[in-house]
Amino acid sequence: MNVSGRKLYLNKGSAKLLGVCAGLAEYLGVDTLWVRLGFVAVTLFGSGIPFLAYLVLAMAVEAKPAGMVTEA
Repeated sequence: MNVSGRKLYLNKGSAKLLGVCAGLAEYLGVDTLWVRLGFVAVTLFGSGIPFLAYLVLAMAVEAKPAGMVTEA
């Protein structure tokens, strides 16, 4: 999995809430479902810190520019 040269964006097109999980899935090259399920599991069975991390990422990461093509 080569992630060098790519940038993390919020993916508002595939967003359920703020686009963080969709952006992470696109960045990592995995299905969005797995990132969302992993986030929910860690949040429910964890300490709540993943939810705070989600909010920080939602505020810190910029949205994908309109018309930007996703690499296949």
